[in-house]
Amino acid sequence: MSTIDLSRFEKKMIIRNIKREDIDEILALQKICFPGMVPWKRDHLESHLHIFPEGQFCAEYDGKIIGSCSSLVINFDEYDDQHTWDDITDEGYITNHNPDGYNMYGIEVMVHPDYRGMKIGRRLYEARKDLARQLNLKSIIIGGRIPKFHKHSEELSPREYVDQVMHHNIYDPVLSFQLMNGFTLMRINPNYLPDDLASNKYATLMEWNNVEYVPKTKRHFKTSFPVRICVVQYMMKQISSFEEFAKQVEYYTDVAYDARADFCVFPEIFTTQLMSFLDEKVPSQAVRRVTEFTEEYIGLFTNLAIKYNVNIIGGSHFVEEDEEIYNIGYLFRRDGTIEQQYKIHITPNERKWWGISPGDKVEVFDTDCGKIAIQICYDIEFPELARIAAEKGANIIFTPFNTEDRQGYLRVRYCAQARAVENQIYTVIAGTVGNLPQVENMDIQYAQSAIFAPSDFEYARDGIVGECNPNIEMVVIGDVDLEILRRQRQSGTVRQLKDRRHDVYNVQYKK
Repeated sequence: MSTIDLSRFEKKMIIRNIKREDIDEILALQKICFPGMVPWKRDHLESHLHIFPEGQFCAEYDGKIIGSCSSLVINFDEYDDQHTWDDITDEGYITNHNPDGYNMYGIEVMVHPDYRGMKIGRRLYEARKDLARQLNLKSIIIGGRIPKFHKHSEELSPREYVDQVMHHNIYDPVLSFQLMNGFTLMRINPNYLPDDLASNKYATLMEWNNVEYVPKTKRHFKTSFPVRICVVQYMMKQISSFEEFAKQVEYYTDVAYDARADFCVFPEIFTTQLMSFLDEKVPSQAVRRVTEFTEEYIGLFTNLAIKYNVNIIGGSHFVEEDEEIYNIGYLFRRDGTIEQQYKIHITPNERKWWGISPGDKVEVFDTDCGKIAIQICYDIEFPELARIAAEKGANIIFTPFNTEDRQGYLRVRYCAQARAVENQIYTVIAGTVGNLPQVENMDIQYAQSAIFAPSDFEYARDGIVGECNPNIEMVVIGDVDLEILRRQRQSGTVRQLKDRRHDVYNVQYKK
């Protein structure tokens, strides 16, 4: 009796989340599935995986990807009845994905022609339904093609064609499939996909309702999402010890706590105040002496963030790593966790006097008040960095700065205001004032710290939420509203993020 090696007959079918290494294979698959239509770009799929990875599925058969689907979450009621695919997907980048939304929106399903009839599409749809149940979403909505309509368009209107398909008098590979999978017709949208000539640019808007959906009292359409920010315009003056520095820092943290602030923001390299008692005249050596306080600095701010229940942007501090000196901005969360952003662009002054090395990553950090970024002083003067942060989901960019004259300050201010408008984002600048006459290269300071908003009807007049008086020691406290920001990105007077011409230009982040 011969033994049959069953493994020779096995074929493994897996439905799983898409990974970054799958992108090339999916791009190739799309060209096969949708010849004549504009395919995804790598940037699109990378954006999907960054923003909503759990909503991107593929079918892998015997090690080969033969199908995939993409989706995002939205509040469907916020979109126009006659929306297009570009409206829903932010032109394919899904940067409008709303994790607090009620509806999953499916933006593409494809199956390799050689494997149709194997229920691949059904499996992908079931994966979406399972995810909708896990996320407790009300429904799944899709804008479906009607690819056989062009064959009947002379004798039937879109509505008549859809009726014929629904009564099984005509078979449409997409609409018939969706009906069989429990989706019901909501309406028919014209000009949905401009390059879908087979459907004469029409799409059927279909919905599957999650019967397991349980309304939650805490989950509702937000009228506001206020975040309070306390910006410290810090006075640089002679001190005699680290303990004296710590007392000043704690005083301002207490001020932020009394104001019930969510963030307390300190300026760039304000720890150079420690040089005033180090008695080191050579700037490059004084910087290295300051780095010796790194652990004390981190310990101080970590404890203050927890003690006073406030997220602290700890200005920035010089840190030595592998004999290199970096200018690093720190986020000290009130839950005790810490993040860091290396300054990317180093000024000629920093190179000449201190020998500072540049970082090479644009970080965006999750907080209990949404996603934020830190861009230290000179970095805010490079618009690409703010655009990358906005594309990664940042709602606020904090810019600790240190400038010695009004011209330098105005460069930071004007650029921060421009970044707020360009990216429909809040920006915050925090600077030092006063002087350290006994410290080489830190003689004088000039600042007028402020909180900026985009310029539109719902924001502060002149786009200024609040600002300090110039060149005196004080704080400014202001509220920004993340819900207004989200709504204005979707339907403001101007929509700089939505209206970008990805077909003409793009900002490429080299990871």
